[in-house]
Amino acid sequence: MSVGSWLKRRFPPKTLGERGEDAAARYLKRRGNKIVHRRHRQRYGEIDIIAVDGQTVVFVEVKTRRDAELGRPAEAVDTERQQRQTRAALAFLKSHGLLEHASRFDVVEVVWPTDQHRPTVRHIKNAFEPVGRRQMFS
Repeated sequence: MSVGSWLKRRFPPKTLGERGEDAAARYLKRRGNKIVHRRHRQRYGEIDIIAVDGQTVVFVEVKTRRDAELGRPAEAVDTERQQRQTRAALAFLKSHGLLEHASRFDVVEVVWPTDQHRPTVRHIKNAFEPVGRRQMFS
């Protein structure tokens, strides 16, 4: 077995989505955000990136695509995804005693064509309002 094949099996290349999340985290850090969690999983769903921007807790959904021919990546953040993100964010805020802090939902689009070494990153602040039912939501 060659060293190259051993390394590929031991350390498989990252998926496009993982590379997109890495690019989004670097982008947010360069703009002064502090990344506090990545790929935060819980029973309500997964939050790609949780960051702090000043005094605001930011829940970031990262959408990565090879191209935008079929529409912007952010268009994939539909109402169902927004509801899951809202429930997951609420659970995070409750479990960390942060319900009194400001928070928002952002989307970071990463378009990374196969023939390019660097992606195009677009950050959409306040991409959506919390979505849900019952007394906690309007």
